[in-house]
Amino acid sequence: MRNLIFLFAVSTMFFLTACGGEKSSSAAAETTTTETTEATPSTDSAVAEVEIHGDDNMKYDKSEIVVKEGQTVKLTLVHIGTQSVEAMGHNWVLLQPGTDVNSFATAAIAAKDNDYIPTDMAGSVIAHTKTIGGGESTSIEFTAPDAGEYDFICSFPGHAAMMHGKLIVQ
Repeated sequence: MRNLIFLFAVSTMFFLTACGGEKSSSAAAETTTTETTEATPSTDSAVAEVEIHGDDNMKYDKSEIVVKEGQTVKLTLVHIGTQSVEAMGHNWVLLQPGTDVNSFATAAIAAKDNDYIPTDMAGSVIAHTKTIGGGESTSIEFTAPDAGEYDFICSFPGHAAMMHGKLIVQ
């Protein structure tokens, strides 16, 4: 009987492992993916094409983007979630060095009519996309600034705390 119970337990464990099993919600919540991407050169070597995804969990799929100084960057933001722009809008904002991210994000709350870019802090922005909702995408082109590290964020209210990263210019 003891052998039968042992055999049942082992075969159940094998079955769950083979089928992928289930992760507990706490284990899934603790899992974070950080991806660094080098921009994909297009046929024009001066253009770097970057695609970054935002989701309904307030996360970008990339925390670092690497480009070359002076390179034209074509950035496409894709909202892979399903929620509306009013409920879970995302944008991508590249900030000047020295910009206080928290101050910018706080001021952005009142800038809904300007894609959450505060007009009195427009000088702190190198480039930004429009704000989009689930299932939408938007693209911008800009010239990569001088070599260094630059913060990027989603400036939709409350998102910058989780949706942020670095543009690394070589």
